[in-house]
Amino acid sequence: MGRLLDYDWPGNVRELLNVLERAAILCPPDRASVDIEPLQQRPAPQDNTDSLASLEELERQHIERVLEHTGGRIYGSGGAAEILKLKPSTLQSRMAKLGIVRPARQR
Repeated sequence: MGRLLDYDWPGNVRELLNVLERAAILCPPDRASVDIEPLQQRPAPQDNTDSLASLEELERQHIERVLEHTGGRIYGSGGAAEILKLKPSTLQSRMAKLGIVRPARQR
């Protein structure tokens, strides 16, 4: 009981419920035992407030990564528009809105 109380329970009630259900299923009927060792080995969640960006900035970064991946190709099979599931004209419009310059195509 002490181990249950000492654990931080970052997953809140749902995590506690899962641990108790697992113990009920795996333990013999005459003895309750809760294994929280795997839970304690998980890395603590990090506070990512410093890396928060606007949706517009995230969209810009994602489009730039996809364009880099495609070598600047927008149209056709394997192009950025296909990967992003957008019409090529829509992608070009968003690129213009976000100020994204199409990288030089790699040959």
